[in-house]
Amino acid sequence: MSPSLLTQDDPLRHPEATPAPTRTKRAWLLWLLTLVVPGGAQVVAGNKRLGRAALTVTVTCWALIVVAVVLLLVKRSWLISLVADSTFQLVGGVLLAALALGWLALFLNTLSIIRPGLLAPGMKAIVPVAVAAAVVLTSGSLGYGSYVLLKGRDALSGIFASGPPIEAVDGRYNILVMGGDAGSDRIGLRPDSSAVWSIDAASGRTAVISIPRNLQNVPFPESSPMHAIYPNGYNCGDECIFNAIYPTVAEKHADLYPGKDAGAEATKEAASAVTGLSVQAYVVVDMGGFKDLIDAMGGVTITSGGWVPYNTKKPWPGTDIKTHWFAPGKHHFTGSQALWYARSRDFTTDYHRIRRQQCLQQAMINQFTPQTLLTKFTDIMDTGKQIVHTDLPQGQLGDFLNLADKARKNAFLRLTLGAPDFGTAADKFSTYPDYDLIHTRVKALVTKATDAGAKAAKAAQASKKAQASQQAASSAAASPSQSAASDNGSTVDQNDGESTLKNHDDVPTTQPDGSPITEEYLVRLEKSGLKYNLDLISQIAQNNDACTAG
Repeated sequence: MSPSLLTQDDPLRHPEATPAPTRTKRAWLLWLLTLVVPGGAQVVAGNKRLGRAALTVTVTCWALIVVAVVLLLVKRSWLISLVADSTFQLVGGVLLAALALGWLALFLNTLSIIRPGLLAPGMKAIVPVAVAAAVVLTSGSLGYGSYVLLKGRDALSGIFASGPPIEAVDGRYNILVMGGDAGSDRIGLRPDSSAVWSIDAASGRTAVISIPRNLQNVPFPESSPMHAIYPNGYNCGDECIFNAIYPTVAEKHADLYPGKDAGAEATKEAASAVTGLSVQAYVVVDMGGFKDLIDAMGGVTITSGGWVPYNTKKPWPGTDIKTHWFAPGKHHFTGSQALWYARSRDFTTDYHRIRRQQCLQQAMINQFTPQTLLTKFTDIMDTGKQIVHTDLPQGQLGDFLNLADKARKNAFLRLTLGAPDFGTAADKFSTYPDYDLIHTRVKALVTKATDAGAKAAKAAQASKKAQASQQAASSAAASPSQSAASDNGSTVDQNDGESTLKNHDDVPTTQPDGSPITEEYLVRLEKSGLKYNLDLISQIAQNNDACTAG
């Protein structure tokens, strides 16, 4: 520092004798130093000891920020796991609150060093206002960060369980995800949708095995308390279907699962026996609040392959028809729209609904990005605490956030334990399931849901396409007309598990006059009440289970 700054003529420390423009420049310099380099104003014009202490904290904070940026670029998984740790959230929340108060104190001290009374009349009001704005920007941001960390810690403790981490089985985490459907006309919670998510622990590649709610003769593992009650499976007739396990056990056999969510535990055990996988955990989502979670995430994007009906309270003008339709194409759904899309089964079947729910699950994972978490964290936490509960341990949250981040990079492989993956709805596979066949198909699917499996499947698909091209070329040379007749549109093998759109050749795409199908046309068909027209609507809706996320 220049020796002149140590004299009484130093304008930074002794502004009394300086002209008004100099005092104004001094005020803005000290304000800027406190904003950009907290403690700098105190070192050059105030309490040097306080300034040096503040500068030490400032340098430490910048060093931590640099480390965080490096981790974000080099070892993102470590950073996610750290931020998800409850101890880090508590310590971080307290430290951010302390930093917010410290920065506030520095600004107040800087304002006293500026000495607004010495400023020109116009600056006497402007400088304090600028200081107040800077306090809101700095201390306010840190205070909000503290609130977010502490709020997140509280919310997550209400969603996740305590206890030791779960271990991957055969390199996979298998989690039962249930959409809970509780109502005044039902006993307890009844899962409206159930699916086992089998996630590769290394790559995050995910296979989703959807279990129809009307699946019958569900077995229980011998290790399950329910096996003693239903040694031959849950086989008491049409009432004993998969989604009745939760409320039945919760009401009649809760004593067999002391201290636990009995319905969820028994359903998890049943899902293990159904799929042949060791299901280690469950997640229950209250579908009544599901739309709020979607809204908190900013909505989800779905590309629908067909017309999907949904009902509202408001009928079409001049009719009592309350059916509305989502057209084929890309949609960015709000929470309510996503719920309608996922639950619709008018003019179609439960199996159509299941496949749309699979698309929606993928879309939610795609939307659940670090950016979404940062910008909409409090809204997500507010809704999540109300509608989600799980036996996943909170201490493992970071691991699963990292897996979710990996899972977004690849489309889910999907299998429905019923139509269309096991015959048609008319085959009633869910009524008379072949569990040995299910286990075989599930095993093949999860084998494919690995990096090695995906690579092998891709090679096999390329080989299959090459063979098909060779056969087509041979057929074309032998009989051009036969080759043309065989090119009847694109389809997707339902057994390959890929989440792609498909093409139904028997689904009408135009009205009788050749014009495109519209929502108004579908409403007119329904309004007629004629069986032929209602059957035509069902035919038009037959491919509404074709969809992709995004």
